[in-house]
Amino acid sequence: VVHASSYRGKTTTAGDLRVDTNLLPDVRDRDVLIVDDIFDTGNTIEKLVESLKFFEPHSIRTAVLLVKEGRSEVEITPDFHCFQIPDAFVIGYGLDYNDDYRHLPFIGVLDETEA
Repeated sequence: VVHASSYRGKTTTAGDLRVDTNLLPDVRDRDVLIVDDIFDTGNTIEKLVESLKFFEPHSIRTAVLLVKEGRSEVEITPDFHCFQIPDAFVIGYGLDYNDDYRHLPFIGVLDETEA
């Protein structure tokens, strides 16, 4: 288990990314799959991949539920994804805004008047 977070408080923009590998099992010479909810700028996955390389896995692949169009700031792209979405702040199905809305049984766009 690796924990990465950059969104804190009432914001829709990311801050400094924190990566915690304290609970990571031994991955040396193993195939690793990083699973994330959304590929927005790509900075989270890029930093996770770079952090995990230190542990010398056999391979590292990435999978995300959503890829946000037109936002990538990195060279890498997810190896696997389910859906491409427009550049909007989405909530529901585990995605939240300030710890709200993650319980919704669907993915929707956050109304800016609610933010």
